[in-house]
Amino acid sequence: MEKVAVVTGTSSGIGFETALALAREGYYTYATMRDTAKSDKIKELGQKENLSIDVLELDVDDENSVKTAIQKILDQKQRIDVLVNNAGWGLWGCVEDVSVDEFKAQFDTNFFSIIRLIQEVGPTMRKQGSGTIVNVSSVVGRIGFPASPAYISSKFALEGLSESLRFELAPFGIDVVIIEPGVIKTNFMKNMKMAEKYGPESVYMDITDKVVSGVKMMCEMGTDPKEVADAIIKATKDENPLPRYIVGNDASMFLEAKKNKTDLEFENYLKKELYGE
Repeated sequence: MEKVAVVTGTSSGIGFETALALAREGYYTYATMRDTAKSDKIKELGQKENLSIDVLELDVDDENSVKTAIQKILDQKQRIDVLVNNAGWGLWGCVEDVSVDEFKAQFDTNFFSIIRLIQEVGPTMRKQGSGTIVNVSSVVGRIGFPASPAYISSKFALEGLSESLRFELAPFGIDVVIIEPGVIKTNFMKNMKMAEKYGPESVYMDITDKVVSGVKMMCEMGTDPKEVADAIIKATKDENPLPRYIVGNDASMFLEAKKNKTDLEFENYLKKELYGE
């Protein structure tokens, strides 16, 4: 029986590597993306390696697009074994500089789109009595810091959703796992947007600049996105998947420090790591 995987946000980075990795594991893989004009590279590699990869247009922010894409997959394959919710983006800016509309836009992609997809895929997995849902979160899904509250809070929300889903879907044979990467060598950071109110008139410009500069330095030593894809493959293979898979030395370091320090000690530790105070 041919197994089927669906991955969102596959035009580059983690999604790109994950779609290829799943196809190499024998999955018929739907590499979904909002703009299929960016699919040349994954198509080329798929053909070169004779992989079963089908590029499919799917805008996670558009409910009709989600419904149409998932229905097309089910019409063709009648099953979905793995769903990887990877699509997302980030926003810089402190709370007072980020409008409510910007917060909503961040949550729509990073949180509500995942609910859309799970609500479309869940019934099929329940009927099958099996399936794995992989939600790509971040180390900042468990650690808050300044200058990116919209992105960070969307990941905190995703972690809570995923924990709830593990309980709800386990009786139906469905596994739910969270992937928590640290800083990854992708275009994600380069593509992060700035809040509309960010600028010389903002009292938070200095702290935002310090954090952005610190994170960009960390990016130079970031983890290869293939390591995230490897973690996702491991999660799909494990007989009893863990709730969380941490990826990257920086992510492990921060989470270990959070575990071993008091809240105030960790806060001071994070200040030093982020902007040298």
